[in-house]
Amino acid sequence: MVTTRKRFGAGRTFGLVLVAVAVLAALLSLVWTPYDPLHADPAARLVGSSWQHWMGTDELGRDILSRIMDGARLTLAVSLAAVAGSALVGVPLGVLAGMRGAAGRGGGVVMAGADLLLAFPALLLAIVFTAVFGASMWVVILAVGIAGVPGFIRVARVGTMQVMHQDYVLAARISGVAGWRIALRHVLPNIAPIITVQVSVAFALAILAEAGLSFLGLGTPAPYASWGRMLQASQPFLATSPHLALWPGLAIALTVLGFNLLGTGTERRAQ
Repeated sequence: MVTTRKRFGAGRTFGLVLVAVAVLAALLSLVWTPYDPLHADPAARLVGSSWQHWMGTDELGRDILSRIMDGARLTLAVSLAAVAGSALVGVPLGVLAGMRGAAGRGGGVVMAGADLLLAFPALLLAIVFTAVFGASMWVVILAVGIAGVPGFIRVARVGTMQVMHQDYVLAARISGVAGWRIALRHVLPNIAPIITVQVSVAFALAILAEAGLSFLGLGTPAPYASWGRMLQASQPFLATSPHLALWPGLAIALTVLGFNLLGTGTERRAQ
């Protein structure tokens, strides 16, 4: 048991380090990057790693490290906005469904709506929104945010139903305490740990979704840096310049791994 806890603790620490590196790169890109991530230098195109360009340059001569840093800012900003939107909508609806279900008044309408949303994955929503509004960062935020709502509803509902059967909550209900006060005083503080875990999982899924949508051309348009768009642009050069795909692919994999490890470690710590 102690060994298992240590292992998950180490995994959580490693995940925290990976996430911190991604966040630091994103914040640093706001004030500094080694080169202008949008500046093309045809004379230095497809250069490998060197002292001047640690990660090499792309097909237009742009510094890959600078674009990775700039892409971190864009990817994390999109993921943060999408996850925040999912949580702000999904958690209250899940708490409502859980409180109504525990009181024997159903809550089936909310869960039916969540099941309906599951039929519309982020890719399908992004295609529809792109057809209506055109490709943009906001399309990705809206599509990923809507697709993430059912997960928060389900997690919040299950946690709420467990809390609602506690003696102190039953006593508060018998005393006539308003439902919204019970939600704020008892439900939300007790389900906060599992919501935190869901946020970590949702962040990892949002990063993958953003990268996938950008890879398909449904995200932020060129020439702005996006890890998924960088992977898309690297396809014609995989045989001759594999570093074009290596660095953005590694950035996506390590950041997603970081959020997953952080979520798993937080879950084990809460148990």
